[in-house]
Amino acid sequence: MKINIFKLNYLIIFLTFFAVILIMMNCGEAVIKQKADLSYVKGELDKLAPVELKSDLSGLKPSDTQVLTRLVEAGRIIDELFLLQVSNENPQIRGQLQNSADPNDATYLELYNIMFGPWNRLEKDKPFINTKEKPLGAGFYPEDMTKEEFQEFIKTHPSEKEAYENTFSVIRREPNGKLKAVPYYEEYAALVSGISRLLNEAAALTEDATLKKYLKLRARDLLTDDYFDSDMAWMDLAGDLEIVIGPYEVYEDQLFSYKAAYEAFICIVDHAESKKLADVAKYLDDMEDHLPIPDKYKNFNRGSSSPIKVVQEVFSAGDTKAGVQTTAFNLPNDERVREAKGSKKVMLKNVAQAKYDKCWIPIVNTILAERPLKYVSFDAYFNHVLMHEVSHGLGPGSLTLEDGTKTTVSLELKELYPTIEECKADVLGIYNFLFMMEKGVFPKTMRHSALASYLGGMYRSIRFGIDSAHGGGVAIQFNYFMEKGAFYQDEDGKLNLNKQKLEQAIKDLAEKLLIIQAHGDYDAAASLVEQYRVMTPIMADYVDQLKHLPVDILPSFPLAM
Repeated sequence: MKINIFKLNYLIIFLTFFAVILIMMNCGEAVIKQKADLSYVKGELDKLAPVELKSDLSGLKPSDTQVLTRLVEAGRIIDELFLLQVSNENPQIRGQLQNSADPNDATYLELYNIMFGPWNRLEKDKPFINTKEKPLGAGFYPEDMTKEEFQEFIKTHPSEKEAYENTFSVIRREPNGKLKAVPYYEEYAALVSGISRLLNEAAALTEDATLKKYLKLRARDLLTDDYFDSDMAWMDLAGDLEIVIGPYEVYEDQLFSYKAAYEAFICIVDHAESKKLADVAKYLDDMEDHLPIPDKYKNFNRGSSSPIKVVQEVFSAGDTKAGVQTTAFNLPNDERVREAKGSKKVMLKNVAQAKYDKCWIPIVNTILAERPLKYVSFDAYFNHVLMHEVSHGLGPGSLTLEDGTKTTVSLELKELYPTIEECKADVLGIYNFLFMMEKGVFPKTMRHSALASYLGGMYRSIRFGIDSAHGGGVAIQFNYFMEKGAFYQDEDGKLNLNKQKLEQAIKDLAEKLLIIQAHGDYDAAASLVEQYRVMTPIMADYVDQLKHLPVDILPSFPLAM
């Protein structure tokens, strides 16, 4: 008998929504004045293949099913937090769609909820409600604030630099026009306190000591925005549940890539699959040593702990659920934690399988030449995703500039960092995948499969748009490899590869990216992006050939209904 364990705590949700309404009242009026054609909105929804993400709860203790109830409720609040981070006007626009008497508005609301706002994340944030362009700084900064104003303020107020560039602060404008940094825990106090309360309730229920410690610390840290202790505890999770909740990725901040967005992953660990991949973590120092850069740039200071978990996703929320779905993640991003313990790679296998079946296979069947097509496989695709996540933790992280300034790669590369970092992780992912074959972690017979699947998977990301971090990073790779003759079109117009040229080009591009990061060289990053992150006629033609296929999946979470 199927039992729905996720009955919402209506009091908490009511209080949460009430808090959102209070925030809305202070945000000014937002009115829907214009909408895209209904046919356009339906067409965008058709790009997403519906799929149920199922998970097996049979192995969980009864207490952990109760824990999941609280965590899903916390995840729903994360959705509300992220909605505000995208735009303060979002709850008002959503409310108008929800209360509309026009039956067609249900279709607009569906796309709105998927995109977390009126901007289409599948088409360079094109507005489908009203005509207002999405601010580069999303809801993190005043809409009328320019990059130059922010930088000038920091220059003239150096003592406030840390607060203004802080990952967990928003920038607001005071009545006198002065900029002001406000910590997340103050800006979103009502919502954050609701999450904190739910995490404490979950901590009281669980019998897993490692999860109890993480949840209690994360409940506390959400109220201070100092996540070091709870990130350290998260690295040690050892039970049946894999949970991460809080502000992490900076992709939503396209102005500076300073500000982190709230997200949540609520998952069940597949211990058998996780054990199969554990050997990769033993070779972190070998992979660092094998990087194609001078030894002085290699980073052996990051911690040696690098757990790899294979999980089934039960529910996701916030930044990770907006638009394109995440297949895997590598956290935490705090360099202090990485230097102390490393980072954890979490593979969402039910998500990866759904993407492979619904999106990936139709793409490669359309554009790949016969020879590489026969080598593609789910295992090669999944293992490259794994090595992509492992590679996020390799290479330069913390930097010391020539003048002695302590900084990080992300701060120096600013808004270009997400694209460069995703490109690096992709390139090092295949570079290290091949290296692990030499070490015997993966069979050497997978070499052709790895390279063919690497090529085959590129257009899944490019279709998200080359202005996105992932799509832009892949565009750089594809155009660089085409230039080097590593990829080419055959006489039938299909994509093929030259194995020897590709392996050399992978090494060369890896070196370029790593040196840019090692130097914190913004100008070199900008030059690389300008030269290779372009939609060439060949790329555009392949994208056009794929326009009838799903771009991504649209997950539903039956266990969380």
